Amino acid sequence: MLEQLLHECKKNNTQAQGQLYKLLAPKLFAVCLKYSRSYEEAQDHLQESFLIIFNKIGQFNNEGSFEGWAKRVVVNYVLQQYRTQGVFFEIVSEKIPEEENVEIDDDEISMDYLLKIIQELPDRYRLVFNLYTIDGYSHKEIAQMLGISEGTSKSNLARAKMILKDKLQHSQNVFSKFK
Repeated sequence: MLEQLLHECKKNNTQAQGQLYKLLAPKLFAVCLKYSRSYEEAQDHLQESFLIIFNKIGQFNNEGSFEGWAKRVVVNYVLQQYRTQGVFFEIVSEKIPEEENVEIDDDEISMDYLLKIIQELPDRYRLVFNLYTIDGYSHKEIAQMLGISEGTSKSNLARAKMILKDKLQHSQNVFSKFK
């Protein structure tokens, strides 16, 4: 069924494009939310990404899943938006903070809150955090994707983790006062 839908989309069949949108939009919107500053920005990224997907659908060569290909289109589009805004810059030589293990009671943390504090990270930290921690890219791959050094990628990840750790500890302290 998906093959036929893709075939019709390649012929610019708007009904097929609408079906493909309905099929993939929830999953791709989740990707947009991860990388965007806000819900509204994620909506804009999703719409623009689908325009690119429909324009470049002929480039999908049936190697791997179409969903994976579409996800890469979305991630590349969002990262390009941040690159053009000058979000990334090199950190020349800076000591990277050592990682600490933090005990967090995840029963007290909602996914909505976690998403909210990740979205509040400065752009360069949020993007590196998501690429490394959630999507599993290496620092070398991230450096290539973002046009930064591996050291900058590592430093941005460490800073993102420190900020998140502080916010999570603060929220647990506040929560424990109301128990």
